[in-house]
Order: sequence, then C-alpha cells, then structure tokens
Amino acid sequence: MTRRLKIVQVGKYYPPHVGGIETHLQALCGGLKTSHDVQVFVANDGRRDEDAVVDGVTIHRLGSQFEIAGAPICPTMPWRIRRARADIVHLHVPNPAGMLAILASGYRGRVITTWHSDVIRQRRLAAMFEPIQRRFLANCDALIATSPNYVESSPDLSRLRKRTLVIPYGIEAAEFCAPSDETLAAIRRGRPAPILIAVGRLVYYKGFEYLVRAMARIDATLMLVGDGPLRRPLESLARELGVAERIEFLGEMQPREIVPYYHAADIFVLPSMARSEAFGIVQLEAMACGKPVVNTNLASGVPFASLDGVTGITVEPSNADALAIAINRLLGDSSLRAKYGEAAKRRVQSEFSVATMVQRTRDLYEAIMNGANSTSESASDLPRVSGRNA
Repeated sequence: MTRRLKIVQVGKYYPPHVGGIETHLQALCGGLKTSHDVQVFVANDGRRDEDAVVDGVTIHRLGSQFEIAGAPICPTMPWRIRRARADIVHLHVPNPAGMLAILASGYRGRVITTWHSDVIRQRRLAAMFEPIQRRFLANCDALIATSPNYVESSPDLSRLRKRTLVIPYGIEAAEFCAPSDETLAAIRRGRPAPILIAVGRLVYYKGFEYLVRAMARIDATLMLVGDGPLRRPLESLARELGVAERIEFLGEMQPREIVPYYHAADIFVLPSMARSEAFGIVQLEAMACGKPVVNTNLASGVPFASLDGVTGITVEPSNADALAIAINRLLGDSSLRAKYGEAAKRRVQSEFSVATMVQRTRDLYEAIMNGANSTSESASDLPRVSGRNA
C-alpha cells in the first residue's frame, strides 16, 4: 500500500476569510484530502493558536501578534511547520511572513510555491525583501503559476519560466447550479432590469470607481457584492453622479451566498485596473452560472480566464467609457449574451474544474517525490501542464 504523503499548505488566511487565494486554498485542500494527509498553516485573527478539522482538512490558525504592511506575523509558525514533518511544504505567495517562517523552521524537505501575484503596490518593501525571496525561490523544487499570461508578464516568473508550471485555478461547477424560480424572483423584485453584478473587495485595484462612473451611461441596476475601505468613497461618487439609486452595495458574502445573485444578473463585470488582480476567480464563478463577462485587458490572468469575443468582452483598464460601451453592447443583444454565456459555462467545465487542478497538482507532487527537480535551469523532468487560451 502506497504511503499517503504529508502535505503542508502555508497560506495567509483560510475561509471564512474572503479572497481569491483563500477560495483556491480551500478547493485545493478539499481535493487533495482524499489522497494525501493535508495540514494548512495560516494566520488567525486573534493572538492564540486554534486548531480545527474543517471538512476533513486540518487547519492550524496561528496567533497573529502584529502586522507588517498588512502581512500577519505568527511567531509559532516556524516550529509548527518543523513539527509537522511534511513530505512537501506548499507555499502560496505573496506571503513574505510565510516564506520567512519556512526558512526559519529549518525544514529541509521538498518545497513548492504557487505564485498567485506579484507585489504591485508595496514596491519599496518588495525590493528590500528581494534577496531573501531569491534565495527561497532558488531552492524551491517547483513554481506554479495560474496562467501563462502571468508567467510572461511577471518579472520574477519570466526569469524563472523554465522552472515554472502553469496550473490554472479550478472551481466546482456543480456548486453554481441555478436556484429556484422563487429565489430568482425574490432577488429581482425591486431591482429594475437589466441587472449587472460585480464582486470583489472594495479596494483600489478592483477598479470599481470606473464601473460606478460607467453607470452614468448605462440604463441598468448594479449589484456590487463586497466590502472594503473604498465603500464610502464609492457610495459618495455614486451620489455625486446621480446613480446611487441604481447601485446597490450588498456588502460581503460567502461564495455560496453569491450564487443566486450571479444567476439573477444579466452580465458580470470585472473592472480591475492593476496587475494586483492576477486572475479574478470570481469570473469563473459567474461563468459557471452561464453569465457573459466584461473584463479588462490586464497583463495578468484576467483576460485568460474570460476570452474576448468568446466568453465576453475585454476592454482597456481604467476606462469608464469603454466599460459602458461594452456593457451596453451586451445589454442590447440578448443572443450575444446567450452565446457568450454558454461558451463561458463550457470553458469552466473544460479548463477550470477543481478535479483537473487537483490532479495536475497531484502529478506534480508525485514527480517531485520521484526525484524531479526544477532547481536546475531545465524542468523537463516535471509534468508540463498549462491551460489553453481557447
């Protein structure tokens, strides 16, 4: 009988914290638990360590004593990683505290890093951390990117492209089935059609300012799901532009709570304006619900997830006029909306399933444990996997 590998996943947070990396980590661990012993090390909101088993996965939420530039510092993480005696430690970045914890733990086993995003805004701190990061990455057995676009556009990954594999995000399409007619009617009641939906934290790089500005040129209702520091400025902007009555700020929701709202909408919009939006998993969620997408042409995985002219329309970022034109084009053509929506659902099923993502990750783990090593210039002995553009 083959021994089950001990896998330690190191992230920043874990659900119910809301975020793309957190959603991915939960999906990945949920798939791996059937074949591997999985433990997750993340920060806790409080100062005490709390261990729990959540849906069959052991979660260690470690006490966070303070933060540096938004990164929680967990003093017990190094020795907890060391004590886990893992076969593979799988780090999810950006997460400088997690990277330091692995280095400080004295762990000498196999290490894999999933590169979710470059550090975009805190460039000075990133530059200071660069020597440590280079040392860490030089000793990783493999790097994972979530789209081919990001490998080419990231200064770090492009330098290491020969040692980087592409394993796109995956979601469980079955979790995005249509709700009852009664539920849809209840959501649509009091919200004049047509209806747009946008989902994400209300932070600068999401570009919601441009969507609010676009609403001055769009005759529709916008449901904006999420919360964050820009909520009040966005609400103020909506009042200033005279569109506040047509924009509903719904606040933060758990992913499963959002599903009926995706189905109730006609179009999903992702107006992100910076490469901090490395992929936009919420696009996949809306696509699984059969919704056409309007997204932006960032040098990231955003236009890789939803393809211009196939599953929606891609426009230039930071451009309210372009957003309005694309949205109005879809609102004025029901057959085009249906065509893109059906293609979106098919794309999720064929390219972005959890099963595919998990199997590709298992294949990588197996290759690493069998002696494959990407710390040389060539990673030809690693499984080559990538998502297709169409």
